Amino acid sequence: MALLPILRYPDPRLHTRAAPVLKVDDSIRKLVADMAETMYEAPGIGLAATQVNVHQRVVVIDVSEDNSALLALVNPEIISRSGEQVCEEGCLSVPGIYDKVTRAEQVRVRALNQKGETFELDAEGLLAVCIQHELDHLDGKVFVEYLSKLKQTRIKDKLAKKARITA
Repeated sequence: MALLPILRYPDPRLHTRAAPVLKVDDSIRKLVADMAETMYEAPGIGLAATQVNVHQRVVVIDVSEDNSALLALVNPEIISRSGEQVCEEGCLSVPGIYDKVTRAEQVRVRALNQKGETFELDAEGLLAVCIQHELDHLDGKVFVEYLSKLKQTRIKDKLAKKARITA
């Protein structure tokens, strides 16, 4: 396994729409393992392949307290959503920035697992938020794009200043 570099907002590669995985093979399983290691090390609760500059529809999520519930979603799609919740979100690609986003309260997602088998999952609460957040990444959208243009500009400026200081 290897740690992967995480793209930082406003990197234009974060706006690339991920392509479907044609075959779940060892390269996809290795990607899932590397993404999981990267997510846990960051630390985070979700990571989309887009964030590590791999533009395939792969997501890893683990909302457990002890990193014991890794969920790998290949070619995930939300097939139903209901309700509404407002949750404070953060993102490994937008470090140190948190803000409230409105999302569906419950979702049903269909995906392939690491064996290439189709499964469906009902999620609510934090897991539902995380799934929606990560699938946005696969579609080239970062959570700050739900915020006002003013907030987006402030976030870009703050991150640019931080990058200059650490460079």
